[in-house]
Amino acid sequence: MIEAADDLYHKIKAYNTAVDGDKLCRAFDFGRQAHDGQMRASGEPYFLHPIAVANILADMRLDLDTVITALLHDTVEDCDVTLETLQSQFGASVAQLVDGVTKLSRIGMQPSPNSMQAENFRKLLLAMSEDVRVLLVKLADRTHNMRTISFIPKDEKRQRIARETLEIYAPLAERIGVTHLQHDLENDAFAVLHSEMNQTISNRLEFLVQQSEIVIPMISVELQDVVEQAGIECSVNGRLKTAYSIWRKMQRKKVTMDQLSDIMAFRVLVPTKDDCYRALGSIHAHYPTVMGRFKDYISTPKRNGYQSLHTGVIGPENHKIEIQLRTPEMHEIAENGVAAHWDYKNPESSKRITKVKWIQELVGILDEEAGADEFLENTKMDLYHDQVFCFTPRGDLIALPKGATAVDFAYAVHSKVGEKCCGVRINGKNRQLATELENGDQIEIITATNARPRPEWESFVKTGRARSGIRRSVRAERMVEFSLIGKTILQKVFREYGKPFRSRSVEKIISVFNFHKLDDLYAHIGEGRIEPELVLEKLHPDLASSRKLAKTGNVRNGRGGDAGVPMLRIKGGYSGIAINIARCCHPLPGEPIVGIFTTGKGVTVHRKDCGNLSNFSDAPELWMDVAWEHEGPRRVLARLNTVLSNEPGSLAAVATIIGQQGGNISNIHLTDRNADFFSFELDLEVKDVEHMHTIMAVLQANNFVERVDRAQSS
Repeated sequence: MIEAADDLYHKIKAYNTAVDGDKLCRAFDFGRQAHDGQMRASGEPYFLHPIAVANILADMRLDLDTVITALLHDTVEDCDVTLETLQSQFGASVAQLVDGVTKLSRIGMQPSPNSMQAENFRKLLLAMSEDVRVLLVKLADRTHNMRTISFIPKDEKRQRIARETLEIYAPLAERIGVTHLQHDLENDAFAVLHSEMNQTISNRLEFLVQQSEIVIPMISVELQDVVEQAGIECSVNGRLKTAYSIWRKMQRKKVTMDQLSDIMAFRVLVPTKDDCYRALGSIHAHYPTVMGRFKDYISTPKRNGYQSLHTGVIGPENHKIEIQLRTPEMHEIAENGVAAHWDYKNPESSKRITKVKWIQELVGILDEEAGADEFLENTKMDLYHDQVFCFTPRGDLIALPKGATAVDFAYAVHSKVGEKCCGVRINGKNRQLATELENGDQIEIITATNARPRPEWESFVKTGRARSGIRRSVRAERMVEFSLIGKTILQKVFREYGKPFRSRSVEKIISVFNFHKLDDLYAHIGEGRIEPELVLEKLHPDLASSRKLAKTGNVRNGRGGDAGVPMLRIKGGYSGIAINIARCCHPLPGEPIVGIFTTGKGVTVHRKDCGNLSNFSDAPELWMDVAWEHEGPRRVLARLNTVLSNEPGSLAAVATIIGQQGGNISNIHLTDRNADFFSFELDLEVKDVEHMHTIMAVLQANNFVERVDRAQSS
């Protein structure tokens, strides 16, 4: 332990000669004694974990208080240590940082694991909104936990931690620019969540390196010669892309790994910004460029401060490669993000970056959300996007995610502007509200006092703030409509059973249904969430005991019915209508859908790209707006066309893969067979379209599988 303390001290002293060694040693001894006797799942002393977290932060050249926070970050939560003790011994800054990290784990009981994750993320944002160093400690903590996740005995717990890491912490690391932690988190989580795919891609990478004789040092030397011939000093480093980045590209482009040729990336460091552009010109003069791959993040940096030139070329030996060009200063920011701005000689500069504007804006949404789950969904969407920069008529700059629309812009200006917007002028010309914005656009939002957000806006907006505002307004408006419908339905049921309807009597039992207002009960009845007969039973138990009530076993707004039917609802308050899944296209949760009404059959739900919808193009009155419910969809049927090598064990391998990925085979129909291959239709039970795509990607990577694609509608 003494050696570990010395190593940490010398690591900090290498970049901060004024480090208070006595304070660091006291913190080290304090943490070691506080955790004395505690062990990790690996069997090692627990304090080795805080030491590892502290070293990660010291490698990022962070200030002493942040490193000390890492050493003590679990003492309040797991040991008999108070914040007052920490403040008296190590100062207010350390105590506040430890308190911020500690609060993240103190989560109240929530109704579902998703809500717990959402509430955790919500508290994370609130804690780090005051000091982003809380997030840096948490990211380092999660990084080391992921490095040792294999010691956790329960697979379910490993999966939960890895999923939270990939969905929340890795994107947060990207957002504040800490790229090396982002990549570590992504790769470690991917190895847990998709272990077979991770191993398959890793093996394939090794195979491609051997087969293609890829020599990264040789390419690096040639690139360096090309740049230096232009009179520019440089250093070049190359690497193979990670299994996770390759998997992401396979999913995004819907291709197999064999179809991906750019599995190598090279970084060129040059002295100045001007040299970046000169080096780019030299590279483009020597090698054919890959169209559409050039990006200039120097003139237009990413929101996290990242700057580089990106390009793709057909490089040495005709290898398709990706190249990044940047200065050493840009590289420091690219790797360490906000931490790269810390200046130990100027304490004021350190204080200025403890608050990050993006986090402040995100926390502003908290007060506007209906719940933590919705906030998590909206915020995760914001985490993954690049940006465009647009201007108001007065010249104010508004940063939005790439692909954002005029409605996103309106809500970014102010929520009231979004609620009242009815049109837009882009660069002086009238445009549709769904128009995607481009860098440099000048946006003028047209408003009207009687305007209201429209439900269909949700299908094209890109920001969490806009989606949240639309849902909030539409929810309030629909609640009024559903309340009127629900009251009418309830009155009708009372008449059918010869009972007088009195609102005051119904109001007395609303607490039974966990409501505080009568309109809320009416709205849930109108929306199909509560059977009106249940209300009648509570007021007149004799009707229930004599079984005079009609038993409504049919599907109401997609609830009930066949266990193979996912949770669906018809927009507009329709209830009591049967909903069926189209067998021609097998739509899955997560895909755009539309409903077709047929007398005597109800509503049949198709994918929006289903070929059979052309049969109803002349009957728009039959088209209905339907939506997937977010609350735990059931498993649904997906149909895949699969071609396998005609070899022993091939079908068994497919069945094993599907089972490992959480799918279930419900039917196999052989369509063709010859000496080399056999083809069949494969019906799978999956959770949603993303689940299906994951299974397809893993299948495609298997050596037995020649081809797998989704069955098209006929």
